[in-house]
Amino acid sequence: MKISLITVCYNRKKTIEQSIKSVLNQDYANIEYIVIDGNSKDGTQEIIKSYSDKITHYISEPDKGMYDAINKGLKLATGNVIGLMHSDDVFYDENVVSKIVDAFKKNNTIDAIYGNGIYITNNTKQKIVRTRIGGKYDYKKLNRGWLPLHPTVYIKKAIIERYGNYNLKFKIGSDTEFLLRYLYKYKINIHYLNLYIVKMRMGGLSTSYQRAFEVLIEDYKIYKFHHLSAVKAVFQKKFLALTQYLHTRDMFFFILILLNR
Repeated sequence: MKISLITVCYNRKKTIEQSIKSVLNQDYANIEYIVIDGNSKDGTQEIIKSYSDKITHYISEPDKGMYDAINKGLKLATGNVIGLMHSDDVFYDENVVSKIVDAFKKNNTIDAIYGNGIYITNNTKQKIVRTRIGGKYDYKKLNRGWLPLHPTVYIKKAIIERYGNYNLKFKIGSDTEFLLRYLYKYKINIHYLNLYIVKMRMGGLSTSYQRAFEVLIEDYKIYKFHHLSAVKAVFQKKFLALTQYLHTRDMFFFILILLNR
C-alpha cells in the first residue's frame, strides 16, 4: 500500500526541516512525499532542496493560500491513502504510518482513519499544552461541534476523487468544511485508531482579536453551509477545545488560541 504524505509551507525556515525529517524517519518504506511551497523567501526553499533526493514531488510557486497548496498536492498524489504533515508538525513517533497502514489492511471496507494528537509549546522545551483524544466515531457528535483532528485524518485517494478537494471559498476553515462534507454529507466509513499520530506546535501571541473573530465567523458560515445548527455547533466546538487544555493560568490567552485553530 502506497501512502502519499503532503506538506505545504510558506516561510517556515525554523520548522520545515523537523517536519521533513519526521516523514523521512518513518519505518514504513512505501511513502510518496510531496512538498508544496508557496515561493518562500526566508530560506525555506534551500532547506527543502537539500532533501530533494528523498522528496518525490516538490513545487515552489505562489498560491492562493494553504488549501490551494494542499489541492495541488492532492492532484500530484498517487498513493492509495493520502495524509497531511503540516510544516509546523511532526509525527508522534517513527511507527505511525506503519500502524495506519496496518489498520487499513485489517479492514478494507473503511474509507478513512483518524487518531489522537497533542499540542506542544513553540519552543525548545516543547511542553504539552493540549491533548486531542479523537474517541470512537459517532455521526451524531458532528452536530455538537465534534470533528476529528484534521492532521490525523488519512483518506483513501478514491474517496477524495469521488467527493472533491478543499473548498477555496473558505480561507481559514476549509478543513472544517472538508471534514463535514465527507462525514456529515457523504457519511464515509471512518475508523478511529486509538493512537497518537501528530505533535502540533501551538501558535503564539500573533493570535489577534481580529483573527479569532474571523475564525468564529467562518466556522459559523461553514456549519450553516451544511445546514447544521451553526450557533450551537460553533459554541460546542470551542467549548470542547477549551476543556482539552492542561494549563489554564491564562485562560483568556488560551481562548484566543483555540479560536484560531
